[in-house]
Amino acid sequence: MSASFVIPALTQPSIPVAGESKSFPVRRIWCVGRNYLEHIREMGNDERQPPFFFAKHADMITGDGATIPYPSLTKDFQHEVELVVALKSGGANIDPAKALDHVYGYGVGIDLTRRDLQMASRKKEQPWEIGKSFDFSAPCGALRPAAEIGHPVKGKIWLSVNGTEKQKGDLSEMIWNVAEIIGKLSLQVLLGAGDIILTGTPAGVAALSPGDKIECGIDGIGTLKVAIG
Repeated sequence: MSASFVIPALTQPSIPVAGESKSFPVRRIWCVGRNYLEHIREMGNDERQPPFFFAKHADMITGDGATIPYPSLTKDFQHEVELVVALKSGGANIDPAKALDHVYGYGVGIDLTRRDLQMASRKKEQPWEIGKSFDFSAPCGALRPAAEIGHPVKGKIWLSVNGTEKQKGDLSEMIWNVAEIIGKLSLQVLLGAGDIILTGTPAGVAALSPGDKIECGIDGIGTLKVAIG
């Protein structure tokens, strides 16, 4: 017997898969804070502190080629390019040695951030949600299956605005690798199929303005283009 609802059923957020007609359904979005040393330094944070996790809502996924409205309440709207990890299965207390068995594939994403609101919340010791979790704040490009490309441990990660490179790093510079991230996150929550993880950003984050055109990518994985409306 199929369920019936008092309002129309909600649309399932999803990410395209490169070369496939089917897409990847998104259950939850997890983000890793402070996973590249130079970004920790540019933000003035303690580089001895381990990375930590925060969340965005699944319906904040935005696709390649989208025009993203400049968000409300902010005067410092910033970009953070990141490796996206998509899980095909999950669990609790996952052994890092077996963590990559749960990965479906990889993509390129941007953690869009209302930096002024994030920093104001931090100073007040309040949650970051207003600065990190808002409409259209999680652009993601098409996924590439791990069965096709393996599990990348190095490769240039970059982002340009209006043709000028702003962020550049390498996946090998991540403080925690993908397997370690999955293991640590699974101590905090029960991971499941459809979860995606944004794994942190390299240095060079900067403010965006209406009309800006963003292009970013990771070698061997793909690219992503969005515009700010």
